[in-house]
Amino acid sequence: MPSSSHLPPEARRPIVRVARALLRPVERFLAIEAASGLILLFAAAIALAWANSPWADHYHALWQTRLGFTVGDHTVSASLHYLINDVLMAIFFFVVGLEIRREMHGGELSDLRRAALPIVAALGGMVAPALLYLALAPAGARAGWGVPMATDIAFAVGVLALLGRRVPPALRILLLALAIIDDIGAIIVIALFYSGGVSAQGFAIAGAGIAAVLA
Repeated sequence: MPSSSHLPPEARRPIVRVARALLRPVERFLAIEAASGLILLFAAAIALAWANSPWADHYHALWQTRLGFTVGDHTVSASLHYLINDVLMAIFFFVVGLEIRREMHGGELSDLRRAALPIVAALGGMVAPALLYLALAPAGARAGWGVPMATDIAFAVGVLALLGRRVPPALRILLLALAIIDDIGAIIVIALFYSGGVSAQGFAIAGAGIAAVLA
């Protein structure tokens, strides 16, 4: 039987029609502005249910799955957890940082008086959860006060995408800036109170990233 690439055009038309019919719902879904937020919330719900189920061991084993490729005698591989946390999330933060950088240059955050609001709100969003944690946590667990300080910016962006055009642009930038400033503050807290030392290589990579955003 000849392959579809060797079939005459009139014979390939039914195949094309079937493929388009199957892909049309996917294309319509991806064209919706809220699609990314829906996918994020759906994936989070599955992860929460799975991680707290009797099959939690399989959930944690999935994150340790090794992925990679081999070129000649050289093999590059990493765990799924590393690829998401240290590769994809770095790209995500870079893209969000570019948007904030644009707003700082000529948008909602270009005026110091307007930028002061998300800065103060982010500081409040860090201090209040930490104080609440210290007030409620037992004595043996108070060292974890830094855990609730950070806002999950991925969820913030997902919820904003879910609401779509109902969120005014100024409010969207405000919430994004608040979440990013909050995350930066939480990273500083982790570096000062939870790290085991200073990495010159890490500072060099961070400096290169900042230089790329500014450029």
